[in-house]
Amino acid sequence: MLRPRKKFTVFDLRQLKGKRCLTHIHVKSPEEAAAAEQAGVDLMSCSFDTPEAQARLPRLVAAAPNSFISAATPHGLASPEEAIRVGFRALEIGASSVYCSASPFIVEAMARERIPVVGHLGMVPRHVTWTNYRAIGKTVEEARELYRRLKDLENAGAYAAELEVVPHNLARWLCSQTRMILMSLGSGTGCDTQFLFSDDILGDYDERPPRHAKAYRNFAAEHRRLQAERIAAFREYIADVKEARFPERGHLVEMDAKLLDQFVCSISAVGARKNAEKPKPDR
Repeated sequence: MLRPRKKFTVFDLRQLKGKRCLTHIHVKSPEEAAAAEQAGVDLMSCSFDTPEAQARLPRLVAAAPNSFISAATPHGLASPEEAIRVGFRALEIGASSVYCSASPFIVEAMARERIPVVGHLGMVPRHVTWTNYRAIGKTVEEARELYRRLKDLENAGAYAAELEVVPHNLARWLCSQTRMILMSLGSGTGCDTQFLFSDDILGDYDERPPRHAKAYRNFAAEHRRLQAERIAAFREYIADVKEARFPERGHLVEMDAKLLDQFVCSISAVGARKNAEKPKPDR
């Protein structure tokens, strides 16, 4: 029997920086978390931005008890105090760290309270109105701004940062210039972790996948097949009911015939007695 693996700590991750690239998956269900741990995935992330996601986190932790899981805080945290409350709540439930795409000002407040924080660099999906969906850092000006933001996050106390859709050669250089763990999401092989969403790995949607992603299965087709099977099964059930093929004798519970006769006779006798006891109307 395999011994349970040791759960990573932030200290462990820092010790591994520059030594090997860790695998890293965003999971959305206990089943995915359990599968990721059983498969040997190093790190996991999950959402923590809705009541449903917050209620799900304990189940993810229970499904993958030996895994380092980062919980993504809600977008638009209004104050450092709110961020700190959310961060501690995630840690209390079982998260190993929290992801926060807010400014270094917010990140610094959380880090000051010893909350392990992952920041965000590069393309931010919620901010694409400013940049469009594209790689960030292909020009000298953007690369300088990216480096400045990296140092701002580092100085704020983030132990790690997700680096999303940054040119791979720039990402490799940036990773060599920081003590933070850099998590590559579409930013090549030169970072400390290789990050993908489970939806991308499993092919769990019908849309075209992002350029940086690779689908290893086609769960969308499997879901369509299962839905067709559901419909077929329900139609067969309807037909069986209409044609009196269901329920069959094997599905039934039967009362002993003599006891049934005894019951019917007793009910009939009670009914007859009540009728006899009814007052007769005056004539």
